[in-house]
Formats: sequence, C-alpha cells, structure tokens
Amino acid sequence: MLVGYTITLSFNNYKVSYCHCDPNFIVNVGDTVKQGQVIGHVGPKNVYGVKGNQYYDSQGNPTNGATTGCHLHLGIRINGQYVNPVNYF
Repeated sequence: MLVGYTITLSFNNYKVSYCHCDPNFIVNVGDTVKQGQVIGHVGPKNVYGVKGNQYYDSQGNPTNGATTGCHLHLGIRINGQYVNPVNYF
C-alpha cells in the first residue's frame, strides 16, 4: 500500500519512519545520519507521477498518501512492533 513519500531510519532494533515527506529527499539510501541533521521536509499535499498512487483529493488530484493536507506521520517500531512516538520525546 502506498502511503506517500517516506524516509525510514534503521538502527539497532529500531526503525523510525517519517511519512508524507517532500519527494526531494535530503538523504539517500545507505547514508549515515546524525542526531539533529535535517533529512527531509514535510511534503506537498499533491504529488504527480507516482506509479500506483491510489490516493486522490476531492478535486481528483493525486495526494501524498492518505491525507488531506501537509503533515508529518511519525512511526517508531522496536523489534517490528509499533510504539507510541510520544514516549520518545
């Protein structure tokens, strides 16, 4: 299922996903990142040219995943299980 543009960081038994990003990523697959480093930006509501995108707004324009506007969806998994991201702020 397509959920928009996503950056996922993996370390130890953690995976941290930043979803609905701008498609112009600042990092690339395999890059090492440091705490505080900018890795991307919140994406636009509408994205074009994404093969298989099944999400559209009320005007028929393709959206950046199942969303009605720009926002960041943060997901944290430990050993493959989602946890509440608030616990890590």
